[in-house]
Amino acid sequence: MRDFNPKEYKVTALRDCPVPSDLLVCETPDHAAAYWRMHIATHPYFDPERECFVVLFLNVRKRVKGHQLVTIGTMDTMLIHGREVFRAAIVSCASAIVLMHNHPSGDSSPSEADIKVTRDLIRAGQLLKIEVLDHVIMGSNRASLRELGYFF
Repeated sequence: MRDFNPKEYKVTALRDCPVPSDLLVCETPDHAAAYWRMHIATHPYFDPERECFVVLFLNVRKRVKGHQLVTIGTMDTMLIHGREVFRAAIVSCASAIVLMHNHPSGDSSPSEADIKVTRDLIRAGQLLKIEVLDHVIMGSNRASLRELGYFF
């Protein structure tokens, strides 16, 4: 029988993501989209041919604390679970988050699955007292589920 030993964990930042002062605050979908173009689309693991799901972590003043590339899917689907979405948000003491992902087709219209997972994550955030501010879908343009009326 193998021995099992518990581990001590530490969270480590992977890289600095400097932004201009006007992007430090993430209050609009346009701010989130600009952050995406500056840091996510240039990330070494980002693949524009597959859906990539990212979470932006914000403090109480809506300043970006950081982000995490949570999952990379296929060209038209990905697996998302609240546990992975909120794990780093909890560890980084985020007050709010912005959900983001890309549509490789270029059409940023939300799918039924996008709407359902967003609503599930909003409810999970309410339990954790971490506000989900928006879900921005990147394509040839961007779509905000909050602006489209899918937030309640």
